[in-house]
Amino acid sequence: MEKTLSIFNEFSAGRVVTYIAFSLLILLLNWILRKIASSYAKKRSSHEKPFFASAVSLINWFTFYGIILLFLFYFSETKWLFKALYSQGGVDVTPFLIIVAFMIVSLAHRLVKLFTKYVLSNVYEHYGVDKGLGFTINQIVYYTVMFAALAVSFTSVGLDLTAFGAVLGVLGIGIGFGMRNVAGNFVSGIIILFERPIEVGEVIQVDGKVGRVEKIRLRSTLVRTAKEGTLIVPNQYFIEQIIKNRTGAEMIAQVRTNVLYGTDSRLVHRLLEEAVTKVKEETDGILEKPPVEIRFIEFKDNAMEFLIELPVLNFEIKERVESDLRHSISKLFADNHIKLPGKEFSLREY
Repeated sequence: MEKTLSIFNEFSAGRVVTYIAFSLLILLLNWILRKIASSYAKKRSSHEKPFFASAVSLINWFTFYGIILLFLFYFSETKWLFKALYSQGGVDVTPFLIIVAFMIVSLAHRLVKLFTKYVLSNVYEHYGVDKGLGFTINQIVYYTVMFAALAVSFTSVGLDLTAFGAVLGVLGIGIGFGMRNVAGNFVSGIIILFERPIEVGEVIQVDGKVGRVEKIRLRSTLVRTAKEGTLIVPNQYFIEQIIKNRTGAEMIAQVRTNVLYGTDSRLVHRLLEEAVTKVKEETDGILEKPPVEIRFIEFKDNAMEFLIELPVLNFEIKERVESDLRHSISKLFADNHIKLPGKEFSLREY
């Protein structure tokens, strides 16, 4: 009881009144600045409003820390502020240290929020990182920084984190072994985003399949193909394997067809030429060079195989030309009674 009264005796009436007056002045200034920012925001365009929202957030931030710093300044000469509440690990824990520890945690919280909102968000937009992945990265950064801030604040008030750190170290080793593939893909994604060996919109060949790069994420890359749909390729694949970039390469539409053995091969060749001529007249994007090739390439069981190759402008036209060729060949074969080798006949892309 006597200790409590002695603490209150250190608060002189003049000092308390002055502190309250300055605190109210800071709050009044905060209110005025927020009103000014709000009135200006109403007159500005929508893309400028986030700037004023950020300004209001900074005003509130300075107000909060201003009142705390003012408190420490006005009562810095009082004994109770530096009186040891308890001793831990050779550290005398005082109300001042507790307030400083609180400020470290709150300041880290505020700074990491500003960093993720105004720095990382621009990085995500520049490199095309989707919102879900950006949120995940923000959470990882936030918890990492907050854990470090808590560790510093706990250490400042005498708490020993050695045992806690040992437990986390053991857990970290176990998690590291379990997530080594995820970590490898994550690092590979960072390498791809910065070195740009492939870029969004480029046509590449992955495991024999040709597709267009649609999105590069930190863990995987989306490649859209015409027939197999969207491929989700781990980023580590692009670092460890040889990838063919077909963006600037010559694009060839290919169609293979089988006819029954014994059919007039010259007739088949002329019909295929007719199919190619028809498709070239009706479809844009077929190039004149190199010339179209129609070849009798192989004998099979009860079948003869022919190959058609046409140079085309890009990947999308390639798929359309192959489909049109198959339609045209099907009709011409039916009109000329060309027999197919039963179920073995197929039209497929290579």
